Formats: sequence, C-alpha cells, structure tokens
Amino acid sequence: MGIKQAIKKIVMGPKASSQDYVNYLRSNGMVIGNNTVIYSPNNCVIDQTRPWMIEIGDNVSITTGVTILTHGYDWSVFKGIYGDVLGSAGRVKIGNNVFIGMNSTILKGVTIGNNVVIGANSLINKNVPDNSVVVGNPQRIVCDIDSYLEKRRAAQVTEAADLYGCWKRNSPDGKRGGVPPKEIFSEFFWLFESRTEGNLSDSSFESVMELRGTRELSFSRFMQLEPEFDSYEDFIDCLEETLR
Repeated sequence: MGIKQAIKKIVMGPKASSQDYVNYLRSNGMVIGNNTVIYSPNNCVIDQTRPWMIEIGDNVSITTGVTILTHGYDWSVFKGIYGDVLGSAGRVKIGNNVFIGMNSTILKGVTIGNNVVIGANSLINKNVPDNSVVVGNPQRIVCDIDSYLEKRRAAQVTEAADLYGCWKRNSPDGKRGGVPPKEIFSEFFWLFESRTEGNLSDSSFESVMELRGTRELSFSRFMQLEPEFDSYEDFIDCLEETLR
C-alpha cells in the first residue's frame, strides 16, 4: 500500500475505497455478492442500523449519492402529537447485474430484480421486476432491458460523434488536429475493432472487457457481432462526415 493510500485509509476509514467499504458492510452482516462496486463510498448512505436487512447481489453498480434505507423515522410525528412509538423496518433486496444511478433513493421493504437499470435521481418505493429500466420520482417502468439495449445500440454512432466533436474542439490534442487516440473510444470499440482471436489493439479496450469479471462472456459476444466499420480509419471518416 502506497503512502497516499495509507493516509486515505486513516482519514476515511472503511470508506477509503469501494472494497474497504464492501468488506466493512459484510463484516456487519450485510450480504453483498461478487463484483459489486460502490463508486463513491463517502457520498453514499447505506443504512447500517440493521445491516443484516440488506442483501445485494453480484455485479451491482452503486453510484454517487445513492441512499439505501431499511427504516423510517416518520413515526416521530405521531410521537410528537400523541406520544406513540411505532417500529419501522423493512428489508431491501437487490438482485444481480443492477445499475443504480446517481442520487437515487431505495426505501425500506423494496425488492429489485435482476438485470435492472435505475435512472439517476429515482425514488424506488416499490418492487422492481427483473429485466426492466425504471426512472423518476416516484419510479416508473419505461421499458424492458432488451428494448433499452436496442435503444443504446442505435445511439452508438451518434454519441461517438458527439464525443469526437468535443475532443476536437476542447482537448489540447484535438485542437492540434490529427487522429484521436483509440483510448478515447474505449467504450465504443465494438463499432470498429477487428474480430480476431488475438489481443485487442488498445489496452484500454482490454480494461473495459475485464469489467465486472465477465470478460469471457463479453469476448464471446464480441466475436459474434460484426463491426459496423471496416477499420478505425473508416470509423473516424464516418464521424467526420456526421459532424459536417
């Protein structure tokens, strides 16, 4: 461990890194699967009043500002009027392969299924079925996961062109002209990368394939799908044409 990491761990304690925080929550009774990442532990609130009431599956992405609750304190209003004390508890279960967008809140008593995308700033106050995309406050289902996949596929070239245009206008290298490094398209390389059994042409592509520990699945799918462009140069030419 480097000096900076050691200092960070001393200052931030169990929230120094995603893995530190996951290990800490597990040690307190929370069930958390493999390859689950809490991207900004210091900016998330995961209820520790009853950590053993939270179960999180494999391959779950918990982004900045997410709150997960197993209790409420709304009964304090009744206590203020009548003196009543009322218990409040509800388990939260999050399935496998789930993305939880920034600043979303998951309330007590909710079960989220497998293969779910939760949009940023969503309020999850009821169960979410498998294979669905939900957004809003309160939540609403906007489509199933397969429809969302097709929507994202259809947007790849347009978004790559937007990325390329911003690089050309705003980055120091882009302003100098020339062909951008492949690494800026590290999430778009399926559009142009040759399907071979050898190494990928840029290390950043390999890093993306390794994400979530599913490289074998990703590489198998990569080999099944034909690239949309014949080469990287052909891809850049198309983006240039799109921006005109």
